[in-house]
Amino acid sequence: MSVEPSTAEPVAVETDPRLPLTPDTIAVFTDLNCSFAHVAVHRLHETRRRLGLDGVLWFDFRAFPLELFNREVNARPGVDSEISVLGSLEPDAGWRLWQGPDWTYPVTTLPALEAVHAAKSQSWRASEQLDRALRRAFWAEGRCISMRHVILEVAEATGAVDVPQLADALDTGSARPAVMAQYRAACDGRVNCSPHIFLKDGTDSANPGISAHWINGGFGTGYPVIDTDRPDVYEELLTHAAGLL
Repeated sequence: MSVEPSTAEPVAVETDPRLPLTPDTIAVFTDLNCSFAHVAVHRLHETRRRLGLDGVLWFDFRAFPLELFNREVNARPGVDSEISVLGSLEPDAGWRLWQGPDWTYPVTTLPALEAVHAAKSQSWRASEQLDRALRRAFWAEGRCISMRHVILEVAEATGAVDVPQLADALDTGSARPAVMAQYRAACDGRVNCSPHIFLKDGTDSANPGISAHWINGGFGTGYPVIDTDRPDVYEELLTHAAGLL
């Protein structure tokens, strides 16, 4: 889901807060309840594995909180309308229509986004595994990832996260300033949508390989139609990132 870009002046690569800090990391701005991002994250992991780049390149997941940009909950009707369309592109990512009562639907992803960032203090792997597990918990398992205990249960199941350390980070809010800084770095159209990928040399790709339009109304009213889909873009991006090492 996109926000409208602006004509903001470009920022020099060496000072651009959107870029990863090192060439072996790829900055990925996403929200956890964005279906386009669910496709992108699945493709990033699978492409990296296929190219033999696990442990060589890392994904630095950064917050693109749709609820802050849009000043409202990411509405269930809009999310539901995307599942069959986006799910057909990458069925193995894990998808299911929400089965619980409406009042159990996640109202915010900010605590989960904070958790993903907090896990970076443990390792890139911990953050990556938590991010992917939270996406699957929401999209495939219908779990309310707004809730502290769900986030910690998902973290425990990864086997990659120190859960007491993560719980302390959530309880003290230690990751919150970084998440809000990521949001501010994305404002004014500088990050176009969830997902938007940035490499260390300034190469970027918004919603890589996919273009879409909406029929019979916008998000929450109509439904998306995929105009183009080029999964090979991920191989191009990761190969280019590996060439920066």
